[in-house]
Amino acid sequence: MQVLITENYDELSEVAASIIIEEMQKKKDIVLGLATGSTPIGTYQNLVAASKNNIISFADAICYNLDEYLGLNKDHEQSYHYFMNDNLFNHVDIKPDNINIPAGDLVDANEAVNDYIKKLALKERDIQILGIGENGHIGFNEPGTSFASQTHITELSLETRESNKRFFNNLDEVPKYAITMGISEIMAAKKILLLISGKNKAKTVKELLEGYRSEAFPASVLLDHDNITLVVDKEAMSLVE
Repeated sequence: MQVLITENYDELSEVAASIIIEEMQKKKDIVLGLATGSTPIGTYQNLVAASKNNIISFADAICYNLDEYLGLNKDHEQSYHYFMNDNLFNHVDIKPDNINIPAGDLVDANEAVNDYIKKLALKERDIQILGIGENGHIGFNEPGTSFASQTHITELSLETRESNKRFFNNLDEVPKYAITMGISEIMAAKKILLLISGKNKAKTVKELLEGYRSEAFPASVLLDHDNITLVVDKEAMSLVE
C-alpha cells in the first residue's frame, strides 16, 4: 500500500484528483469506479475544474458507482443518482449511457442486483475510488460481509445510519437497506484509491494500517490488493505512530 499524507482535506482532494487526471490523460476510455459521501466531493470538484479547463475529458469514460439506497427514486435529493449528477456528471462531458449506478427504486430488488452484477462483468475498472466508514465498511459492505461477496442488498447498521442522518431530517428518514457492489467486485479493480479524512476516522485508519484482517472489518481486505494508494490527511493519521 502506498500512503500519501496530506496537510488537510483540500490538499487530499487535490492529490486524489491529480492521480485520476494522470490516468485519464493516459487512457481516454478509462473505466472509473466512483464513490459517494462527503469525502470525494472535493476530488470531484477538482475533476470538474480540470474538465472545464480542457485538461481532461469524460467523453469516452465509463463510470460505475459503488452503491445506492434502496427505496429512493433517482430524483430524491439524498439518492446517490442525485449526488453524482449534482457533484460530477452534470458538469462534465460524460455520455449518459456510460453512467452506471445501481437501481435502488426497482420493485424487484433482486432484478437490480442481477442487472448490476452483469454490468460490472462487462468492463474492468481502471481505478476504484473508495471512502471508508468508521466501522470499516467500504461501499455499503457492513462488518461481517464476506470478502467473496458480489453485488447484493445489505441492511445498514445503526452506526452507518447514524453517520448518514446528517444528510436527512432525522434518523427515521435514513433508508435501512441499500444495494452495494460486493467486496470481490471492489477488489477486481486494477487500482484502488482510498480517501480518508478527519479526526473521526483516526481510529479506523490506525486499525487498517495495523494490518488487522477480518470480515468484521471489511476494509482490511484492501491490504491484499497489489495496487492501492491511500490518500489520508493528518487529522485522520493522528493516532498512527
